[in-house]
Amino acid sequence: MIFRFINTTLSVVLMAVTLSSCERIYEDLDPCPHGVSLRFVYDYNMEYANAFPKKVDCLTLLIYDDKGNYVDTRVVTGSELQDENYRMKLDLNEGTYRFVAYGGIACDKRSFDFVEPVPAENVNIEKLNVLMNTDLTVPIQEKLHDFFWGALTLKTGDLYSEGTVEMMKNTNNIRIVLQQLNGQPVDDKDYTFQITDDNTLFDRENDLIPNGTITYLPWTTGQASTGVMDNNQEVVVAYAEFSTSRLMTQNSPKLLIRRKSDGGETVNIPLNNYLLLLKSDLYAQMGEQEFLDRESEWSLVFFLDEDQKWIETYIKINDWTVRVNDIGE
Repeated sequence: MIFRFINTTLSVVLMAVTLSSCERIYEDLDPCPHGVSLRFVYDYNMEYANAFPKKVDCLTLLIYDDKGNYVDTRVVTGSELQDENYRMKLDLNEGTYRFVAYGGIACDKRSFDFVEPVPAENVNIEKLNVLMNTDLTVPIQEKLHDFFWGALTLKTGDLYSEGTVEMMKNTNNIRIVLQQLNGQPVDDKDYTFQITDDNTLFDRENDLIPNGTITYLPWTTGQASTGVMDNNQEVVVAYAEFSTSRLMTQNSPKLLIRRKSDGGETVNIPLNNYLLLLKSDLYAQMGEQEFLDRESEWSLVFFLDEDQKWIETYIKINDWTVRVNDIGE
């Protein structure tokens, strides 16, 4: 029993030495696996919960060396992305690398693509730009495929250095609702809806590059019932949903709703200013840009008077009723 215990102990010690030292002690053995092991997380949302396995359906990872030179590309489109324990192991030469990850670009129904062909040798990271697949002269009227970005700088190591690539979502869904205060039905066919912005071109750090104004039209419109009033009259509202690229405080997107009957404006607002009204004291320590990035699903309810005009005293945003006083243009 004593000899068996000693033999077992020696085996464990030798195994530990082998794993920690590899080729430096045992020159006749294969080298240690060397590189990185990457985890991908999307918890940059208002729930602070990792939604990567549920939200990201295809992943593209670009690898650059410490001088910004292109090294390699890895693409994953399988079900392994839905596994919380998924890790991407990369065998790399010793060094420090810059990893840039995109969710949504490798999918068949992608809405964004690389400006320069990738993979492309001799293409420096300085040229890493991503563009929405659209013609700026034509309004876009579709639901964009979810688009994510993340980056990490990490040094390699024996038995793989571990790192986490923090992802953020670049696409938004904005639902607009029109409701009559007197309970009369509102028909979406009586209005035109549009959002304008300059947010189709991204640089390597996920910042927007001026590229020209794009017009977003709703990808869906319709009517919905909110129930009945005390007089048993059904309340029918009109809705329109937009899918847009990233909203940034440096830009000034506009929401414009017009009546088809006379072309008059029902709503004409600086969109970011109104979305930021939702940033209550609950998020006092959160910056405005972080708030716009974390919140990707918005709903705005506008209450109309008998002349189909917006009553500009209050608005409901994501179920919060906000009193409107002085919103800067």
